Amino acid sequence: MSTEFDVCVVGSGAGAGPVVRELARAGHSVVVLEKGPWLTEDDYYKDELACCRRAAYTPDLEDEQHVIEERDRDGGWLGTPTSESGWSFWNGNVVGGSSNFMSGFFYRLKPEDFRLRSAFGPIEGANVVDWPIGYDDLEPFYTKVESVVGVSGRVTPHPHQEPRSTEDFPFPPTREHPVAGMVDAACEDQGLHPLPTPRAILSRPHDGRRGCEYSGYCGSYGCATGAKGGARAALLNHAVASGNCTIRPHAKVHRLVSDARGRVVAAEYFDAEGKNRSVTARVFVVACQAIETSRLLLASPGPRHPEGLGNNHGQVGRNLLFSAGGSGTGDLVFDRLDPDLAESLRQRGPFVNRGLQDWYFIDDPALGGRVKGGTIDFLLSHPNPIARAMGEKWEDGWLVWGKSLKQRLKSVFTDAQYLRFEVFNDWLPNDDCFVSLDRDVKDRWGSPVANVRIGHHDHDLRVGRFLAERAAGVLEAMGAANIRYGVSGAPPSNLVAGGCRFGTDPKGAVLDPDCRVFDAPNCFVTDGSFMPTGGSVPYTWTIYANAFRVAEVIKREV
Repeated sequence: MSTEFDVCVVGSGAGAGPVVRELARAGHSVVVLEKGPWLTEDDYYKDELACCRRAAYTPDLEDEQHVIEERDRDGGWLGTPTSESGWSFWNGNVVGGSSNFMSGFFYRLKPEDFRLRSAFGPIEGANVVDWPIGYDDLEPFYTKVESVVGVSGRVTPHPHQEPRSTEDFPFPPTREHPVAGMVDAACEDQGLHPLPTPRAILSRPHDGRRGCEYSGYCGSYGCATGAKGGARAALLNHAVASGNCTIRPHAKVHRLVSDARGRVVAAEYFDAEGKNRSVTARVFVVACQAIETSRLLLASPGPRHPEGLGNNHGQVGRNLLFSAGGSGTGDLVFDRLDPDLAESLRQRGPFVNRGLQDWYFIDDPALGGRVKGGTIDFLLSHPNPIARAMGEKWEDGWLVWGKSLKQRLKSVFTDAQYLRFEVFNDWLPNDDCFVSLDRDVKDRWGSPVANVRIGHHDHDLRVGRFLAERAAGVLEAMGAANIRYGVSGAPPSNLVAGGCRFGTDPKGAVLDPDCRVFDAPNCFVTDGSFMPTGGSVPYTWTIYANAFRVAEVIKREV
């Protein structure tokens, strides 16, 4: 059968970039279908309005949205369209996807994360399973990401250090803010092991990309230097340069067409003018982001897949994952500090780059014995001045005016440095967290939107609170004032995985161990959807590594 391309990839983020780069550089013709525009470094500014107030890089919720189901007061489920709630689950609809806007905290999973059920046993109400691969299978690809995508850091031994095949990272750490020294001292006084946080941000120029220029605006912002290891800057640019990769922006894929054998034969998409078009290929790779990948498969029934591609056992969309945990803040008030230290803390730009994994595994009777813990990462509060100012206009439910408002604004910008922490722990897969197609709400092309139920497991909150209390203890030891933190079952919409977990039994999984869709032998899923459990770290490094692994499989078959 004649096809237009060897490989068609739907999506262009972290799950797509390694596949596209590897196959294009191997001489295969690749087409990338991306719903969003093709932006470059020249399009990214430190513009808080564009980034964080007007959602310039994500769809208008009136045109494209989700329906989010949460528990109501009676224990049932209430679905609310995000056009009504304003709670956006889009994270970057542009070439390169949400990897353009990440903070770049890069931690590997640990060997125990691949065998969570075997290591810690079952948890009632949680669908915890072991992965069909082990840490050793992914380790070479974690290492490849370090050099190809660019990870800056310094390996520091600690009690839960995962095995490595190289002694250190290929790029030295990014510059550190003086507050990092305060974190180190407070941790070491408590017998803890502070870690330099690896960052997918170049500390020096490499491979046509500039090094970090430390503007102070990183997470949630596109990178104007190419230092951030997003899929477009680090991978897709090289694929296009090979001459074997075609990127089609503004291409909204709404259906994968499969034949009587179950093989995918075409991807149908709407172009920028709203015209329905299709593309044919020998192999198809889906990497739309976990929620949208499940939605696309469910919206793609065929002769061998009457309930949606890969859904013959009702598993597509099940066991959706977010990251559990929470966050907190403490105020390092300048007039309580040594004047020289206070002056050094006023600077912006360099990163804190400090994390703790001392409680990655916890042995505590209150939590049920030995349980999986998580990661704490320290960072400066985001500098966004509009958001910071808007937070000062209310006090006890009343609007603040005049001199009082002026004094509050002066204080929030000049009195202290605000040190935050984020907690990452496992969001246990469960039967109340999944993706389905909504029966009523459609997007602007007339396709059913994703309905996302976000039920959490109470165990996640207990572990999250344990970690947050320890993180708050570090802030207290640093002399921080006004320490506050929160842990809840409301998930962070930028940390999502699962929905198409891989495994060896199609009755409990959507993908085989090579991330091939069961009963659709030429279709692979390479975004975070494949993950059966999430670990206690941000997902991007693992998504990159697994996509490089699957690329090797596809290269043997194209």
